[in-house]
Amino acid sequence: MARPAALLDPSRASAAALVADDPRFTAAEFPSNKLLYLSQLADERGIDCRAWFAGLSLNRAQLADPALRVSYRQASSFVRRALAALANAGVPDAGLRIGRQGTVGGFGLLGLAMMTSRTFGEAMQSGIQYHKICGCLLDLAFEVVDEGTVALVATPQFGDVELLPFFCEELFASSTMIARELVGSELAPLRVELGYPRPAYADAYAELFRCELRFGAPQCRLLIETSWLARPLPGYNPLTAKQALALCAQQRTPDGGEPHQEIVAAVERLLRNQLREQPKLNDVAHTLNLSERSLRRKLAESGRIFREIHDRVRAERALQLLQAGSLSVAAIGSEVGFSDPREFRRAFKRWTGMAPREARRTTA
Repeated sequence: MARPAALLDPSRASAAALVADDPRFTAAEFPSNKLLYLSQLADERGIDCRAWFAGLSLNRAQLADPALRVSYRQASSFVRRALAALANAGVPDAGLRIGRQGTVGGFGLLGLAMMTSRTFGEAMQSGIQYHKICGCLLDLAFEVVDEGTVALVATPQFGDVELLPFFCEELFASSTMIARELVGSELAPLRVELGYPRPAYADAYAELFRCELRFGAPQCRLLIETSWLARPLPGYNPLTAKQALALCAQQRTPDGGEPHQEIVAAVERLLRNQLREQPKLNDVAHTLNLSERSLRRKLAESGRIFREIHDRVRAERALQLLQAGSLSVAAIGSEVGFSDPREFRRAFKRWTGMAPREARRTTA
């Protein structure tokens, strides 16, 4: 039986262990766009993608939730499985296929911010600054190459060169399609440089980018003429652009703080959907295909306990409903799992330091 590459190469095994110990590897901060697009591609090809979710505390229905955030571990595991299955089905160019469908509207709030920017250069800078809110799993940078050339530079996270072709194909293809939507179909990069070998389907690259291609390059870059940066955009609206960028900033880090670890995010997600049923630790563990002991340990490793997460989710939901002002205190208590309004009032005061009616007056 073939041995894993990490076992054959001690240095790779050591690197893998270092990545696994990095809290950023399991921080749930990326929207699930790429996972959703790959699942849709599987549907088109009649491929059963259920096995791609194994061990990830995710399911297919959750991928369409715009509030869902996944970790790099979850996303990269899913993508590896998806690419293997798609390649076996005769689809080796999944990144290009998905990227070619890129539109400004598909970028959501970031697309709106880009479309209403003053110039293409400002739109490009906004796209780089907030790329993570669209599920991009590469690190991006803007580089001035020379007086007449600038570049979008993509670097793999955690040294993950295995997935670099897919991520670069999707990123550079979608960026090109969106750029053409913003400034005109005549836009073509000066050159596209890829830090991996030439694939068998390289003709598809040439057809899409319409420029020089360099495979096996030192880094991954999409180069364009500097003159494009000053091109004014027809949809320029300074107020809308400012509002859209403010919302992008809020989305960049969920809840306005550090991203949660993936196990904490998974527990919160389940609790939010089942607050009325008052799910217990064992119920949540079962849904996540974990033992109660394993879930308790994973939460402890993230510095959290189940009751604290449950209380915070209930408090957040109760505050949202109080702000909305349409439900009675008793009805809000029922919505977050309390059959007795008095128990809800006591719990809410314990969580927030104030009574529900006082919180309603404060937020009115």
